[in-house]
Amino acid sequence: MTEFSRDNPSPRYQELLGYYREMHEHGAVAQNIPAAETFDGRSLPKHASNIQSIINILGSKTILDYGSGKGRQYSAMTIETPEGQKYPDIQSFWDVDSITCYDPGHEPFSKLPDEKFEGVVSTDVLEHCPKEDIPWLIDEIFDFATEFAYINVACYPASKTLPNGENAHCTLEQPEWWIELFDRKVRTCPGVRYYAAFDVPRPNNTGGQEIVTTLHRGKWNS
Repeated sequence: MTEFSRDNPSPRYQELLGYYREMHEHGAVAQNIPAAETFDGRSLPKHASNIQSIINILGSKTILDYGSGKGRQYSAMTIETPEGQKYPDIQSFWDVDSITCYDPGHEPFSKLPDEKFEGVVSTDVLEHCPKEDIPWLIDEIFDFATEFAYINVACYPASKTLPNGENAHCTLEQPEWWIELFDRKVRTCPGVRYYAAFDVPRPNNTGGQEIVTTLHRGKWNS
């Protein structure tokens, strides 16, 4: 079995990357979503409080958003805590020195960083990637971190389709499958801990389904 890597990604990865670049530029055409609103980073804010709690405990000051989309999540927006405190943007809310965006599908953020960061966040990213490339992508996320990784994975089909008609979530697995991979990797990363937030469909009271987010505190290699 071929072992893929950053230097040797699978043909499927290259194909999907081409689709995502096209969608960043032209939008999700099948869903009539304009380019400005396609992969704009909207999945991050609902995790901001979880991430802030981790940052407060660890004192992290440098953050990498791995798979950031267009990065609009870091533009001005009022964030109010339950205690009534208000912040003008996520960077102020997190009280960090820097947030670096990386997304290979969006030209302004397509250059892979060459330094490490105290924290790495990746929301709504891995399920968009081919299963055969998941191991090296997880390696990359953890290897960028010196203190923590926060990873959000959707375990249900996406609302968007790719230009070829396929669903945008191409790797659909249950949380246990992801946790096994994360646990295996974190054992090789002394001092790094991880947190995984899984978006999972659950039956609701009306006979339909709702998406529930569960937070898993991963193992920590001290």
